[in-house]
Parts: sequence; C-alpha cells; structure tokens
Amino acid sequence: QVQLVESGGGLVQAGGSLRLSCAATGRTIERYFMGWFRQAPGKEREFVAAVSWSGAITYYADSMKGRFTISRDNAKNTVYLQMNSLKPDDTAVYYCAADLSGSPPYMTGGYWGKGTLVTVSS
Repeated sequence: QVQLVESGGGLVQAGGSLRLSCAATGRTIERYFMGWFRQAPGKEREFVAAVSWSGAITYYADSMKGRFTISRDNAKNTVYLQMNSLKPDDTAVYYCAADLSGSPPYMTGGYWGKGTLVTVSS
C-alpha cells in the first residue's frame, strides 16, 4: 500500500556532501515516523535517523549526529537526509523506512524502500 523510493545516492569524496530523498507513494499517513537506515557490506543494518510526522522530533545515531540532518516535506510526501562531512565508513546502502516503532537505536519500520548506494572514496 505504501511504496518508498530512494534517490540521491552516488559516489562522493571524503568530506563531501550528498542529499538523499525518499518519495512515498500510495497510501500515506501523516502520523508516521519516517527514518533512514544503512547497511554496509558484511555489517548489520544500522539506524541512522528518524523524524516525526510534523518534523518537530528527530533522532540520530551518535556517529551521524552533527553531520547528518533528517527532514520531511509532507506536502511532497518526501523525507530527506542531508549528509555532510562524509567519511569512507559512511559507505553503505541507505534505506528509507516508514511507520517506525520502538526507540532509537532499536527502531524498526513497517515499510521499506529498496535502498540507494552511497560510496565515499578516500
């Protein structure tokens, strides 16, 4: 019922920036928490950030705090992840999720996108 499509991934040099977008189609519910997760090769899925439907409440994993910013535009049914000061360790597939539950960093999503690859070179 809800489809999430990520975009904005790509190759960037260390210290650079990228902005990821997640467009939601189908049924959208404004009360959803939306968020981003990532998974690097050989590693478990990792929580990145989450935002309430109003945008008033945000959560970040410690390693992303101060470098990444999550936001949402409900008029466009879109969630963004602005990533600055990127490091090679940020290389991963980034997944958008909707209808999050739990508390950070142990949140889980009811709907998932297919992911977008971010590669940070040295």
